[in-house]
Amino acid sequence: MRIIAITNQKGGCGKTTTAVNLAASLATNARKVLLIDLDPQAHATLGLNIKSPLSIYNVLSKTTHQKAKLDGIIQNISPDFDIAPSGIILSTLEQELAGEIGRESRLREVLNNFKENYDYILIDCPPNLGILTINAIRAASEVIIPVEASRFSLEGLGQLISIVELVKDRLNHEVAFRILVANFDSRLAHSFKMLEKIRSDFKDKLFSNIIHVNVKLKEAQNQGSHILDFDKYCRGAKDYYSLSREIITQEIIDKKIPAPVRPLEKKMQEILRTELPKLNEVIFKVAAPQAKDVYLAGEFNNWRLDDTGRMAQDNGTWSKKLNLSCGRYRYRFVIDGKWVEDSGNPLKEINPYGSVDSLIEIGSNNNTRR
Repeated sequence: MRIIAITNQKGGCGKTTTAVNLAASLATNARKVLLIDLDPQAHATLGLNIKSPLSIYNVLSKTTHQKAKLDGIIQNISPDFDIAPSGIILSTLEQELAGEIGRESRLREVLNNFKENYDYILIDCPPNLGILTINAIRAASEVIIPVEASRFSLEGLGQLISIVELVKDRLNHEVAFRILVANFDSRLAHSFKMLEKIRSDFKDKLFSNIIHVNVKLKEAQNQGSHILDFDKYCRGAKDYYSLSREIITQEIIDKKIPAPVRPLEKKMQEILRTELPKLNEVIFKVAAPQAKDVYLAGEFNNWRLDDTGRMAQDNGTWSKKLNLSCGRYRYRFVIDGKWVEDSGNPLKEINPYGSVDSLIEIGSNNNTRR
């Protein structure tokens, strides 16, 4: 069982959004997941439309008149996805624990005695570095730190990493942390500059997947749902599903076991085997001899900027080979964070943001027009 705390003392960084939608995505990958809402604001609980008279407070408190066990408060959200809800009364727990010996290990003790069979327990922490957050880090073996690609978000990151190191030194508890770039606005050159700084500073501590700004994520919260139930085809759903696969990959490497494949995935694999021969090979090229990084983004990859869109360089010319089905696609190059159209392609169209997208039209028999 992997226990992962999701924390950042800065509000608005996508912490609860990540906790909820990562839990749902892991469950979609045939993993049994429990999300513990350890935030007194109870945004995860409210965002999933859960109403319960008992909460995690009744499990952790020793003075409550309604004492409960963890398995007695758990609510089911969807197949393989459960939540231990929170409530505003949890804010009184820090004062209750203030003079208690071993107060930083209260949640760890509860989870050690928890016999339910979960593959993952995710803990959504409050946006501060108080005793509840320390309890979460003490109980976890891993920490995910969502950050925005902004200067202020990075300045607070050092404090949180110091707390992780403090738990390691004072409590002799090893915790691995990884940074997740969230709320990433790919329309802004500044976002790419900050992303490069994060990559430079933290290197192997950074998830390769990033979470892009997507209004559907907020709409799902407002509807009391996670993104895979609300709109599983939107960019936000794809981002969190990709993140879950990255996390599961480490699990598979550690255990050297194959990932489980559900019947739906098997059906999709069969469809892909029959459809792949119908794809057409297209090579995109752009001359940028001074560039450090060049990406290809378009409607064929939902405008994603990740390693799957990274172009390869050869003598100053960057290229990317894709297999595309017949159709009409908008696309652009991203050269060192700057979005540009394909100067070698006369087919262009104004996009909703007032800038120019290049167009490619692929017909049958690889009849490509651009």
